[in-house]
Amino acid sequence: MATTSVRSSSLPLILVVYHKPLVLRHFTAALDVGGYQVETATSAQGALERLRRPPVPNLVLMDVAMPGTDGLETLQRARELHPQLKVVMLGVGDDTRGAAQAVRLGAVDYLPEPFHESDLESVLKQHLQPALCVPDQIDDSEATIINLPEGVSFVCASPAMKRIHAQVSVIAKFDMPVLMLGESGTGKEVLSLLIHHLSPRANYPFLKVNCAAVPADLLESELFGYEAGAFTGATKSKPGKFELCEQGTILLDEIGEMPPAMQAKLLHFLQDHRFSRLGSRTTTKADVRILAATNIKVEEALASKMLREDLYYRLSGFTMQIPPLRDRKKEIPLLLEHFMKRNATQFSSPERRFSARLVQASLSYSWPGNLRQLENFVRRYLVLGDEELAISELRMNQLGNGELRPLTTGQPDVGGLKGLARGVKREAEAPAIAHALEQTNWHRQKAAALLKISYKALLYKIKLYDLHPPDSE
Repeated sequence: MATTSVRSSSLPLILVVYHKPLVLRHFTAALDVGGYQVETATSAQGALERLRRPPVPNLVLMDVAMPGTDGLETLQRARELHPQLKVVMLGVGDDTRGAAQAVRLGAVDYLPEPFHESDLESVLKQHLQPALCVPDQIDDSEATIINLPEGVSFVCASPAMKRIHAQVSVIAKFDMPVLMLGESGTGKEVLSLLIHHLSPRANYPFLKVNCAAVPADLLESELFGYEAGAFTGATKSKPGKFELCEQGTILLDEIGEMPPAMQAKLLHFLQDHRFSRLGSRTTTKADVRILAATNIKVEEALASKMLREDLYYRLSGFTMQIPPLRDRKKEIPLLLEHFMKRNATQFSSPERRFSARLVQASLSYSWPGNLRQLENFVRRYLVLGDEELAISELRMNQLGNGELRPLTTGQPDVGGLKGLARGVKREAEAPAIAHALEQTNWHRQKAAALLKISYKALLYKIKLYDLHPPDSE
């Protein structure tokens, strides 16, 4: 059965669902004093009956452990009635599984017992401000930009990233592993920094270990450290990342590339947070939170035994799939400005402006390299300052199916660093020369002057890169 307090249409409406009358009265009193309209229900049935009637509450506070139909099932049914409904679950403080499941089902927050008025005020401020409108009227155009340490920012404007932000706001508070999945360059490291920043461990270290970049025979010593004499060249003891990150958060990036033997040792550490340095006979305990990230397809990695199934389930206390940039294009204009400010500061250079035409070209591109590719694009535009070249670069790289097109028709250079340097030079020069020739209507002497190279050098490069006038095709 639902009850209603004194109501005023100008105040936010909060529905409190709790099976204990004493706790219900406590919430009602606190919310009345705070100037909110309050309605209450003592069961799932009462809550759902109320939600079928207008107006839609601005916020619902719901007990997880209701008898009969519990809070999680009620949450699911409530969001079927109102997909944009904001629900804060009220539960046991150490129930990490319940918190994770609530977030998966769409809860915007999780308030653990004991309930303190300051915690309640914080939740209300976060989820009722700045707009005091009903959930069905939320403006999806609002963007959130959170500046984090190390000069990076978390940007969300698309519905998918807003959902991830809401999930992180809850999961960060609970000391559980989080597994982040997504293509390379989608921002998994930024997301892990956000989790750390919002967690109780925010004032302690955040460290990252790229499991693909560290050789297999060195990864164990990198994580667990070693004692003097443990191997040739170990002249003195060295702590590993787990010790250095005491009380902090460690990101294990590209976890899918970790060798199977090392996966077994990591699994053992996750069970009790105890480990031994290489060459040591004693065990040490480290208090760290583990975050993991990978761009592999988990199902295939499990089937091929590339990723241990028991480790996967241990790491995936909560799993987040980060969408690629092509699926959240709403954020591209914001990211262009963010990367411009960041790189202009780094290079002590004045910021360059993005015209509507350049922004539109960026929105039309598929960005297979995601945020990393976008930042490199902004960096080149900042240094070169040529808008036409930037737009031409995007057009030359884009095919109808969204894949990258080779910039040259020849075979890629090979041969170590020299071959890599030649390949990078080719990718930078070919579009620039093609653009200059197009701009001068293939007047080679004018193009050479524009590029500030000799006429002879230009002829050589036209031949090298197999460039042809449009009418010669």
